[in-house]
Amino acid sequence: MTANPAGFGVRSMYARLARVAVRTPSVAGDFAAAGWRAAPDPGRIRDQHAAFVHTLLDLGTDVVVLGETPGQVDSVYAYDAAFVTGRGAIVLNPAKPARQGEAAIMERSLDALGVPVIGRLANDATADGGDLMWLDDSTLAMGRGFRTNAAAHTLMRSLLAEEGVDTVSFDMPYGRGPDHCLHLMSSLSLVGPQVAVVFPPQLPIALHEWLVERDYTLVDVTEAEYDLQGCNVLATGPNQAVIFSGVPHVVGALEAAGVEVHEVDGDQFVLGDGGPTCLTRPLLRVTE
Repeated sequence: MTANPAGFGVRSMYARLARVAVRTPSVAGDFAAAGWRAAPDPGRIRDQHAAFVHTLLDLGTDVVVLGETPGQVDSVYAYDAAFVTGRGAIVLNPAKPARQGEAAIMERSLDALGVPVIGRLANDATADGGDLMWLDDSTLAMGRGFRTNAAAHTLMRSLLAEEGVDTVSFDMPYGRGPDHCLHLMSSLSLVGPQVAVVFPPQLPIALHEWLVERDYTLVDVTEAEYDLQGCNVLATGPNQAVIFSGVPHVVGALEAAGVEVHEVDGDQFVLGDGGPTCLTRPLLRVTE
């Protein structure tokens, strides 16, 4: 979509990332209860977050750093609590017990940033932003799994129809079970109009077919690099991406496909099963 003078509007996964919100890591809280592999080192996670922000700034993105939310250790994964469309934000409703309260905090942050709320999920409709992905300007893919359910799909479909967006639902595989974070974006990152990073063992078949039918160059991620968030790639513009270091196969394949790759250290965020995209709440993406 073209630039919005109000400073918000997203209808793409890879249009230029003009404005984004990130959340300062919380180092006080129960990481074990939240399912982290281990508690992060407080100094290292803060340093890695600061370096990530610096990289985005260097790439020309306006970065809004939101304050720390003590006790909410997953809140650093800012992508999940709300979803921004062309008209404003939809406040989501996490199914994970450790993430209760995050959506209300994010709603207050978005209000302060001038992003209007156009809808809210509540009660039995649960969803994480990681299960919502723009396939193109008028099509939103929605994963149905342990974090996002059919009731949420119904509400999202209604809200998106008001701005002319079609939605397509995909069932996620069982994967490693309900305690493992498996989002739609765990198995797919669109980094350009014809380039996608995929983890085939957990990619819905119909979504793989959608990519093949459109002649995407597919960068397959190995299981070892998947566990290092190699499939979670943040596009900051068409064929320009930020990725956590330690995944040389993915980096090499992306560069061979013509993608400009920027590596940042992120092993402390991998402990909570989050990658570069997870750390962001895109507010404005523009087509130039």
